[in-house]
Amino acid sequence: MLILVTGATGKVGRRFIAGLLDDPRFSKARIRALCHNRLYEATDRVDVFQGSIADRDVVAKALDGVTHVVHLATCKETPEDIMDVTVKGLFWLLEEFRRSVTARQFILIGGDAGVGHFHYRHDGPITENARHCAYPGSYALSKVLEEVMLEQFGIQYGLNGCCLRAPWIMEKDDFKYSLSFGDDVFGGPDWKTLVPEEAARRYAAMGTVPLLLDADGRPLKRNFIHVDDLVSAILATIDNPRAERQLFNICMDRPVDYAEVAAYLLRTRNLDSVDIPSRFHSNWMDNSKAKYLLDWRPNYDLEMLIDSAWQYERSKEEPRIVWYPG
Repeated sequence: MLILVTGATGKVGRRFIAGLLDDPRFSKARIRALCHNRLYEATDRVDVFQGSIADRDVVAKALDGVTHVVHLATCKETPEDIMDVTVKGLFWLLEEFRRSVTARQFILIGGDAGVGHFHYRHDGPITENARHCAYPGSYALSKVLEEVMLEQFGIQYGLNGCCLRAPWIMEKDDFKYSLSFGDDVFGGPDWKTLVPEEAARRYAAMGTVPLLLDADGRPLKRNFIHVDDLVSAILATIDNPRAERQLFNICMDRPVDYAEVAAYLLRTRNLDSVDIPSRFHSNWMDNSKAKYLLDWRPNYDLEMLIDSAWQYERSKEEPRIVWYPG
């Protein structure tokens, strides 16, 4: 088993490679890390290949002898790169994969941006049958195109592909900083822009957290997944016959409720909160299909997500670096 991992140096790539190498079920598996700007560390079971997936020759060479692909590489809101890297890059991967005599399974990590995230109102739980509805911007559009392209390669060529659709992925102290009113905020919304400047400075200094309200004025519910739970889902998908040509929502059992976050942080850490009105809509991704077909369960609930983020201590050798906004 030789697994090509794109985006190998990202938060999911690094955790996936480490998890697979430690898993006795995959003791004979080897990894080929396809890297672009940052390089993974080569070992006796990991070889490193450098180049861009936008280059067909690079992709062809990287896929030589590969049995599985775990495709993580993507772009955020970078219109100048997104068609070449995210869209054309996936096309070259799928084209070369379908021609390969060693290819067995292609796993794509998708995103809930493809179904509108919290930008659109949903009348019920978001299942895998929900229609695609990208919100404005190039990133969400690319998530739709990725899912459709993988699906069509399955229809056209019988390619054994699987898409794991994940919401916002958390690790280490990410969730703590996703609630910061300071310049160190991780992802969005950028809370300091939603309140007066003086208030933002005061909230940041006191550790006040935002209690986000939806378009109806109720506490907003938003989907998350911890990187460890996503990695366990990927491992459950590898060579699983029930995953063939399937799409799965991979998320926490319940969405994060900002009112519950505020109440828990007040009770456990004496942190105040402030209401933040928004035009966004609550949503609830349904992970029942992954539970049923993959026999997968997320470990992280709301309290575990909060506690792990607030308890995480970074060493001086591990500065908080945000490679992209979300």
